[in-house]
Amino acid sequence: MTTRTVADAETSVAIACKLRLAHAGDAAAISALIRQFTREFTISPNGSGAEQFLASVSADAETGYISDPRYHYITACAGELLAGFIAVRDRSHVFHLFVAPQFQHQGLATRLWHAALAAAPEIRAFTVNSSPAALPVYQRFGFAPIGSRVEMHGICFVPMRLSLSEN
Repeated sequence: MTTRTVADAETSVAIACKLRLAHAGDAAAISALIRQFTREFTISPNGSGAEQFLASVSADAETGYISDPRYHYITACAGELLAGFIAVRDRSHVFHLFVAPQFQHQGLATRLWHAALAAAPEIRAFTVNSSPAALPVYQRFGFAPIGSRVEMHGICFVPMRLSLSEN
């Protein structure tokens, strides 16, 4: 008989999340998920000065990105709940990667990253502008900083790059 822990059950939920391409109907949930994390990347705790960025992640803006062929969005859903998503711009720039707090530390960001990699097998290098809080996640994926912390438009980020070797 095997005894399962709460952590096992949570991990099972993350593993069971269904990955699919995003559609316009996901835009409001995507925007809401991003907004849960604004304190992690806005310079001011109340978001002042980041109005341009916040407008760029509104539901309307996300609808536009999802319909734009330059962007590739993959969602992870637990039933009807958006557990996380990744968006890649121009096949090589991680534009967004967010996982809802209750699904973090269960491998879901890694699943999303691997799905994005699989969607662009010919791409040999990726970039991302990582929030300071997400640096460890991207470093685990193999990204390395290519500059110091940048502060602009009321947000802060660290530019990073990943070069994939030829197999």
